[in-house]
Amino acid sequence: MSVSETDLTHLRRCVELAERALDVGDEPFGSVLVSAGGEVLLEDHNHVSGGDRTQHPELAIARWAAAHLDADERSAATVYTSGEHCPMCAAAHGWVGLGRIVVAVRSSRLGEWLAEWGEPPAPVASLTVEELVPGAVVDGPVEELEPVMRDLHRRRVERDRRAHRIS
Repeated sequence: MSVSETDLTHLRRCVELAERALDVGDEPFGSVLVSAGGEVLLEDHNHVSGGDRTQHPELAIARWAAAHLDADERSAATVYTSGEHCPMCAAAHGWVGLGRIVVAVRSSRLGEWLAEWGEPPAPVASLTVEELVPGAVVDGPVEELEPVMRDLHRRRVERDRRAHRIS
């Protein structure tokens, strides 16, 4: 399945949420859960700046969906996200039985950017959602959103480097 105009609308909202996360001192990731009928059920962004590195929006969506949707509703829902799920979030997505995922940027691309900027790799292996969740339907990345996401991540790296110089 390709990325539709409706998908792009939701992905653009994810990018807005990622920017909001960056603005409040977090890492730039945002996600939206949409029902089969097109209703936005939940949106969130990263909340890792407080020290709990598990506070990812995709994990929050999986937890919310498990508590508020039945199995059929979960499998028919779509998760939109500014960056591909990390292994923790992909596993939660699979365990809860959520449906399609649409990503603006793949994790491998983020890894390339971080390496280019001299940043250390993530503490967890960069695996695709499909490697972790057999049968997962993942669409994306979306080329037109890549420059915006690259800029948000570059700004996060620069902010963190400034903070370390000040400390």
